Amino acid sequence: MFKFSRALILLDRQVQCLVRGTESLPKGIVSATSNLEMRRLWGTSKDQMKRREHSKKSLLASAVGIRQKKNVDHIVKKFPPNNFTIMLFHYDGFVDQWRDLQWSDNVLHVSAVNQTKWWFANRFLHPDVVDEYNYIFLWDEDLGVEHFDPVNYLSIVEEEGLEISQPALDSSLSEVHHRITVRVKKSITGNLKIHRRTYKHRGNGRCYWNSTAPPCTGWVEMMAPVFSRVAWRCAWYMIQSDLIHAWGLDMKLGYCAQGDRSINVGVVGSEYVAHLGIPTLGGFDENRVRKWPALLNHSITALAFKKQLTIIALNWLQTIDFPTVNLLTTAMDGEEVVRGELLKGVKVKSLDQV
Repeated sequence: MFKFSRALILLDRQVQCLVRGTESLPKGIVSATSNLEMRRLWGTSKDQMKRREHSKKSLLASAVGIRQKKNVDHIVKKFPPNNFTIMLFHYDGFVDQWRDLQWSDNVLHVSAVNQTKWWFANRFLHPDVVDEYNYIFLWDEDLGVEHFDPVNYLSIVEEEGLEISQPALDSSLSEVHHRITVRVKKSITGNLKIHRRTYKHRGNGRCYWNSTAPPCTGWVEMMAPVFSRVAWRCAWYMIQSDLIHAWGLDMKLGYCAQGDRSINVGVVGSEYVAHLGIPTLGGFDENRVRKWPALLNHSITALAFKKQLTIIALNWLQTIDFPTVNLLTTAMDGEEVVRGELLKGVKVKSLDQV
């Protein structure tokens, strides 16, 4: 028994030393994780322990702008405060203008002008900070939630064992980019709660019953992903500081599925949303916002798209066993990076050119 106890003590010390900077601290003092719960400036220890017992179990984080205040209000009200902590990332700098909403003082507000939700997530949702939350909803602001219940959603996710998921899209009200995200009304498996793959037998990008690659299976879109705690701990490390749009990240999330992505990644159809596709990030002037969609679809998005996808592909390829010796000048020559894969198109000589 003595040898066993001593072994546990030695193991505990080894684990503590894995946290950089804690080597000189006494045993038991290290707190490796945190949370986003707000604490009162008064109250007894008994009060705080009671609050801890009833702490939130999951987290909703969303990048928001004042123009979508009404829609964000609808979203937040769908998430019961006893089950969820809410964190809003304000990309337009307007924070005080939200104080008239009843729930405003009970959510966390973080402001940085013209930054995306992935920029915020990389800097404020470190896995050690959100470790106490079972699931992390990292959502856009332009989602219609009339037919969505987050509590029911998570019960389905847990029942099906999904580590990474998203609510299905109402195709009649949504901007749809990938077929797998659309709500399924008929299923060959008989399961209308969720689906894990899509089928496409014509045109480009065909998907069959035995397809194994995204976006045929094991894939969710970046506007409304939901991560389990362990999946987020993996995914966060792929959100590099220069990938603020997360383009191309969706094709790599399967590596964080904690197993077979065709099983552990899925789309929940019984709790679905509408993706309104409202482009608001980037301009606040009325005339500028009115012209933003055309601008978005051409110059700015085209350049940013190629740049972001090129960076993630280069970063990815440089970390795996790639046979080409000169990666930047040979492997990428005459190639264009699209969602992390190599296709024909644009020549890239170095990272300085993207």
